[in-house]
Amino acid sequence: MTQAQRIKYSIVISILVLLLMLGLSWLQSTGAISEKLFQYIAIATAVLVVVINGVMRRRVK
Repeated sequence: MTQAQRIKYSIVISILVLLLMLGLSWLQSTGAISEKLFQYIAIATAVLVVVINGVMRRRVK
């Protein structure tokens, strides 16, 4: 993986996380999910993104 590929993937991941958080906020405001579930999903997403970023960083040549 090159540095340019890592940057592209990082941008895509950040857009996906933003869309996920907006969707979760909307679901919470409509009452479909609770505050606790929102927090758990947000924390899991953050951990997943950190792990993916670490893996991508190690694969840059």
